[in-house]
Amino acid sequence: MRQILVIDDDIHIGNMLEETLMKEGYGVLRAYSGTEALLLLEKTKPDLILLNLMLPGLKGEEVLKGIRGIPVIVVSAKTQIDNKVALLLGGAVDYVTKPFEMKELLARIAVQFRKREAGEGDGTLVYDEITLDLGSHLVRVGGQDVKLTRTEYGILKLLLQNPAQVMTKSLLLDRISEETPDCTESSLKMHVSNLRKKLREVNHKDYIEAVWGIGFQLK
Repeated sequence: MRQILVIDDDIHIGNMLEETLMKEGYGVLRAYSGTEALLLLEKTKPDLILLNLMLPGLKGEEVLKGIRGIPVIVVSAKTQIDNKVALLLGGAVDYVTKPFEMKELLARIAVQFRKREAGEGDGTLVYDEITLDLGSHLVRVGGQDVKLTRTEYGILKLLLQNPAQVMTKSLLLDRISEETPDCTESSLKMHVSNLRKKLREVNHKDYIEAVWGIGFQLK
């Protein structure tokens, strides 16, 4: 059973979400503050998180920074586009504005689980002519093998897993820190540059572009 953590101090909305999600066959965990949520995440790992931003004490934006390896859908009354952009760049996979239609939220949840199942099913990430095998760590461009360092592989994997997202430098460093402890803020640019060069040498295409002042994304 898929487990969803609802982080929201609004009892009414939380109860409504819990009731509906359970009817859909999901298991539901609840947290009513940011601090409680992070303590809960130290003991368990849900499959998806619904995160409100306006929480007592530790705010949702700070909670998001402490979540690793779990898709987060922000559910918030904040409607400003800058808020949405910042949170999506900061690691959230989706943003739903309150008040919301339950059918739409359920559809967005289903999409996230479908993406994860697709990734788990074939173990392969594909973008244009790039193929990355998650099992063998083999990378090919146009059918030709490309030898990457551990850090370059980690960067490429994250970009392929988030093809429509600009990956901030801090997010890249945070997500690859366990796999590539040698990568630092000062060396990240060099690693990305070397990765771009290796991919470009195969078919003269530039697959990665820098977004000035923010980070990197697939072209």
